[in-house]
Amino acid sequence: MNDSLRQEINRRRTFAIISHPDAGKTTLTENMLLYSGAIRVSGSVTAKKGQKHAASDWMSMEQERGISITSSALQFEYGDHVINLLDTPGHEDFSEDTYRTLMAVDSAVMVLDAAKGVETQTRKLFAVCRERGIPIFTFINKMDRPYLDPYDLIDEVENVLGIAAVPVTWPVGEPGDFRGVFERSSQSVHLFERTAGNKHRAAVTTGGYDDPHVTQLVGSTAHNRLKHDMELVEGGMHQFELDAFNRGEMTPVFFGSALTHFGVENFIQQFIQWAPTPRPKHTSSGLVQPDAPYFSGFVYKIQANMDKAHRDRVAFIRIVSGKFERGMKANHVRHGREIKMAYPCRLFAGERETIDDAYPGDVIGLVNPGIFKIGDVISAGPSFSIKRFPVFTPERFLAVTLPDPSKRKGFVKGMTQLGEEGVIQVFNPSGGSVQPIIAAVGQLQFDVFFARMEEEYGVPLRHDTLPYTVCRWVDPQGYQPQSTDLLKQVHDHDGQLAVLFQGDWEVDYAERQYPGLKLLSAPPGLENIWES
Repeated sequence: MNDSLRQEINRRRTFAIISHPDAGKTTLTENMLLYSGAIRVSGSVTAKKGQKHAASDWMSMEQERGISITSSALQFEYGDHVINLLDTPGHEDFSEDTYRTLMAVDSAVMVLDAAKGVETQTRKLFAVCRERGIPIFTFINKMDRPYLDPYDLIDEVENVLGIAAVPVTWPVGEPGDFRGVFERSSQSVHLFERTAGNKHRAAVTTGGYDDPHVTQLVGSTAHNRLKHDMELVEGGMHQFELDAFNRGEMTPVFFGSALTHFGVENFIQQFIQWAPTPRPKHTSSGLVQPDAPYFSGFVYKIQANMDKAHRDRVAFIRIVSGKFERGMKANHVRHGREIKMAYPCRLFAGERETIDDAYPGDVIGLVNPGIFKIGDVISAGPSFSIKRFPVFTPERFLAVTLPDPSKRKGFVKGMTQLGEEGVIQVFNPSGGSVQPIIAAVGQLQFDVFFARMEEEYGVPLRHDTLPYTVCRWVDPQGYQPQSTDLLKQVHDHDGQLAVLFQGDWEVDYAERQYPGLKLLSAPPGLENIWES
């Protein structure tokens, strides 16, 4: 084993932040950048033309709406450690891009709104993490506002998500007057002061549990409540166990406010200590260890038009094993041929930085001239494949029309590239129709698609809403629908045959009408595959 490789692996932490929209995910992301020194002022990344927007949100629609639409990959150092933060979309419509990102992380941070607790999208994302065995930290955010009882929040995490929740820090103060946190491991109180505009790190005063100075600062009422709370917590709640956390059976819970930066540094320091280093990857050839003596990685995301000057595509590659070096050659497993990776880059706020080397857990960007697809493996050693990435059954369908035939080249390019990204799914009707169908889980995906087609490809489109709400793929081992069958038959981007229905009742009718017809909720080949 190469000692320098192992040292680099041990330095790295690769994780994602998951949350329901508006729980404060992007604000916490910027807090981590602020406390690492990657940015000096919260909420600013060399904003041009007077714009103010989040560091991790670079697409114009993200800046306008104040939401995260794409997944971005941020790398920064915190002390001696290298942090890879795979920021995920914060809107419920963008499940596919989010789930792909969760295939590339070793741990996750679940952000909850202290006034709302566990919300719908949080449950969905937690379930994916749980299924994949991803260890989860919990950060209960927005404690600077009125919040639910902390005991009730802990109980809700345990009861709704079915995981042991262990408070590592505990709020000091009252709802509406959040002063700081009590850190159980050090038995110390950390009191914070706001900075002007919440743009800089919060000033902190630290003292012992019974320090008279601390009592004076928080007041006797808040101190007595803290003392009472700690007696209950120490006497009735779990103690943190690292092994249980790594098995996904226990989540450490932190209280704080990402907006005011209260309690954030306490969380970051424990995260660095407990978050797992890059883990082995399950593949078709067995476990690939991160310290294997060869480079390997897989494509988990493709993003078009990150550089408006070049209008190209970037493939995001999570490194699984070995050391990556600029200019090295490796085998593109799906194509079965060698490729040279001459221009690797790291991405931050839409800008690129050329890199010379990278290690397991890191994410590198490679300009994609059409050779990469989601799930592709690149290896300088043995060839292997990984579990195919999830495809989500769409529920909304539109037929799109190109008003200006002279823009057909841009139309085809945009449809292909945005379909590859997973912004929408593209289906082509059987029977020779030239009017493609786009499909999505939610309306925002359509909004993004049409905005990007016009802004990035110069192709405005018209569309008609279709009555379908269900998509099922046809198992090639069963009955193959004929053109005379009264079914809306389409082909997906891989040429797989699928059928669109107006509701579950139509699905039931079709299965009765054609007894040999086998309908699948995902493309053939996604069932009965080994775990990742």
